[in-house]
Amino acid sequence: MRNASIVFYVSLAIMAGLVLMGITMPAALESITSTAQGMITDSFGWYYLIIVSLFVFVCFYLLVSPIGRIKLGKQEDKPEFSRPTWLAMLFSAGVGIGLIFYGTAEPISHYAVSSPTGQEGTAQGIKDAMRFTFFHWGIHAWAIYGSVALALAYFTFRKGELSLISRTLRPLIGKHADGFIGKAIDVIAVISTVIGVATTLGFGAMQINGGLSYLFGISSTMTSQTIIILAVTVLFMISALTGLSKGIKILSNVNMGLSAVLFLIVFIFGPTIFTLNLFTDTVGAYMQNFINMSLRMAPVSEEGRSWINGWTIFYWAWWIAWAPFVGVFIARVSKGRTIREFVVCVLLVPSLIGFLWFSTFGSAAIVTETSGLMSISTLGAEESLFGVLEGFPMGLVLSLLAILIIVTFFVTSADSGTFVLGMMTTNGSQNPSTAIKVIWGVFLSVTSIVLLYSGGLQALENTMIIAALPFSAIMVLMVASLLKSLKQEAKELGLAQLKMERKKLAEDQMKEDVKEAI
Repeated sequence: MRNASIVFYVSLAIMAGLVLMGITMPAALESITSTAQGMITDSFGWYYLIIVSLFVFVCFYLLVSPIGRIKLGKQEDKPEFSRPTWLAMLFSAGVGIGLIFYGTAEPISHYAVSSPTGQEGTAQGIKDAMRFTFFHWGIHAWAIYGSVALALAYFTFRKGELSLISRTLRPLIGKHADGFIGKAIDVIAVISTVIGVATTLGFGAMQINGGLSYLFGISSTMTSQTIIILAVTVLFMISALTGLSKGIKILSNVNMGLSAVLFLIVFIFGPTIFTLNLFTDTVGAYMQNFINMSLRMAPVSEEGRSWINGWTIFYWAWWIAWAPFVGVFIARVSKGRTIREFVVCVLLVPSLIGFLWFSTFGSAAIVTETSGLMSISTLGAEESLFGVLEGFPMGLVLSLLAILIIVTFFVTSADSGTFVLGMMTTNGSQNPSTAIKVIWGVFLSVTSIVLLYSGGLQALENTMIIAALPFSAIMVLMVASLLKSLKQEAKELGLAQLKMERKKLAEDQMKEDVKEAI
């Protein structure tokens, strides 16, 4: 096949084996993934917390360091997309379906079902629920994406490397980046991407089905979810064939616009003052407890550890499994930005948008629950949003709008996924062929269906945690390689010397100020 690399064929063969096993032995696949998931969360939870905290530290270091002035590209390179479009594209690819799926489900679960601090149903429980929701969807998640994207954008656009995960490791492994080791690394990245994107598509299909079931009584069955996935597959394949500057760009702007409409309606007609107060209080609590939450393992509490495994470790694994996909995509659309601008717009801006979203929908769910209007906590995660919207003016219209948003996010994620997988399996081509994108589009859908068939939501979560573990080690190497190369370039550009000169000027100015004061 034209431009396809050996990575394409090996990755396709491995995924075909997984799909075949899921079709012929679904119970065995579910059992294997469940056992492996339990082993990973029990034995490597500490590891996930430490490395994700490391990624956060590195991103903040690059934000304040003089290195942040280095451009992701040549000095004359200009950004391909406007900043609003750029933000819309990275946000849609990064957390789109997840915000809709968990916007009400996570806060209400932490408040009424299983609290991270054992404070279910209390005023403190509301604060804890929102604080940990912010923690799971905030800076840590985007630091994972940003670390991979930064390395890829830097080595691709500034160093002239192919847009491949393996090529970001050249400062560490040298010529091996072009050989067997490099190919193995790229295969791991591709498999992680397929499983991560397929899992998210499964979540999307379940929520669309949940909405249709809640509104119109359509059964939430495997058949219904398969039909939904197949229907959306047709839509995202049409979008994928139009290219990056048309399909994904247009869809990203559309779903951000529709999401803004839904957000404003819920914000205005919901408990507005309570939402603003809760948002402000939670941002403060989030900042105050940032380090404690980052490294919280609950070693002497079995219940607390179980909660961390089911939520925090699951999320860190989800973000890591998505990191090659989102990282490649964000890198592809970030050419011409400085490292400092990149960190601000990839870490801080999306986190703030997410905080506002969860404050608005989470507070609406909690108020609905506490007022006795409806027990949102007894609804399935895929139905909770529609239960909340039922209490708003034009509830049916809002629910239909929510389903439309889920579909557009679904299409954008799958569209972006086929584009990225095409890049990763055609030696980093910035415009992969139509045939490659079609094949990966079909495989994403088939993998999603098979994972749902072999165990539903739990199978999706188990498989994602497993896929994340090997790629997490590659991410650590990517960050080390990036820092090594940036340090060398900083020395060449004299940025370190510039920093010393600025420090000396500041010290001299301080001495002068002291003399004048005396």
